[in-house]
Amino acid sequence: MDWIQIIVLALVQGITEFLPVSSSAHLILVPEILGWPDQGLAFDVAVHVGALLAVVAYFHKELRQVSVACLRRLGGEACDESRLAVNVLIATLPIVPAGLLANHYEDSLRDPLLIAWTTVGFGVLLWWSARGPNVGKHEYQIVAWMALAIGLAQCLALVPGTSRSGITITAALLLGFTPVAAARFSFLLSIPVISMAGGLKTVEWLQQGMPDSGVYLLVGMVLAALSAGACIHFFLKLLERVGMWPFVIYRLLLGAFLFSVFA
Repeated sequence: MDWIQIIVLALVQGITEFLPVSSSAHLILVPEILGWPDQGLAFDVAVHVGALLAVVAYFHKELRQVSVACLRRLGGEACDESRLAVNVLIATLPIVPAGLLANHYEDSLRDPLLIAWTTVGFGVLLWWSARGPNVGKHEYQIVAWMALAIGLAQCLALVPGTSRSGITITAALLLGFTPVAAARFSFLLSIPVISMAGGLKTVEWLQQGMPDSGVYLLVGMVLAALSAGACIHFFLKLLERVGMWPFVIYRLLLGAFLFSVFA
């Protein structure tokens, strides 16, 4: 990898991780289109850690409140924050077996035409979920069955092009939540999911013998963290103004481009 590839892929990961456009698809497509070599597991781990640091830093107040609430719940005192933590856990459960299963088929899921279909198909679904009026639910109104439904939808994101944030936001919108509430729950849900994905990739990396990766891992992690943090901030602001339409349009244009190149 050269420095241009490192910088571009780190920024791509950071910017697309939390947008409803699929970071995994972009990390596959950018090297494919530009003729770059695969960035390797070590770099994937580094940029995932960067994205994780960004979302933890952005929601540090909420995470502290949730942690305190969970401790109080152990003493029998339930509150909105502790219920939110339980629902994040419920929504995380389906991705564990689904992720382990999909890991065996990772290579077959990297086909650009498959990514084109999922980009367009789930873009249309995002449009459908965003077009109707929501009933104004916020993230603290999620109950167990809703959390499970969002978690099951999240499993679809194991197919590149679907988008983890995109499909979880779509599911929450269909359940009547506001776009901002849907995005906030999706971002909180990303913390255990990215942690597990990064952990799995780390194990695979260690099994490969921990090749010497150099300082570019640190640079990639920092760039991914900074760009992901900025992306979360501006994405939430954008949702309040224009909703999901820019991302729907982007997905449809990207899908059309992929069909024109790879079909």
